[in-house]
Amino acid sequence: MDKYDALKLENQLCFPLYACAREVVNKYRPYLDELNLTYTQYIAMMVFWEKGRCGAKELGEKLFLDSGTLTPVLKSLERKGYVRRERSSVDERLLDVSITDKGMELRERAVEVPSRVAGCIGLDGEEAVALYRILYKILGKSTKSD
Repeated sequence: MDKYDALKLENQLCFPLYACAREVVNKYRPYLDELNLTYTQYIAMMVFWEKGRCGAKELGEKLFLDSGTLTPVLKSLERKGYVRRERSSVDERLLDVSITDKGMELRERAVEVPSRVAGCIGLDGEEAVALYRILYKILGKSTKSD
């Protein structure tokens, strides 16, 4: 084994993870374009559809996004009328974000996105569950079924 084998792209775990992540996000694009959402806006909306309200810091932690990435996403969602941003009444340094009625209405239009994308991925149910568990293991989080 050559000492430089570890530097070959084909020997990197990070590269197929990176390439797959980009490819999967690209699969979402036509469906999210119909909703006028970016992928990052979409995953933020998924949290709001589930919780209704969330602190910006908590949202960033949940989505693995820093405030520099999250702030423009939230501003854009607010401009579209999907969320409302306001300073916390408990601590004005914190930002609370809540979904609007218009944001909840968007959920009806988005409900088919996951199944439409799943049809493009090419994994059967068992493979998808196994991959889901492996990816969350890498992220250091337990899965909902653990």
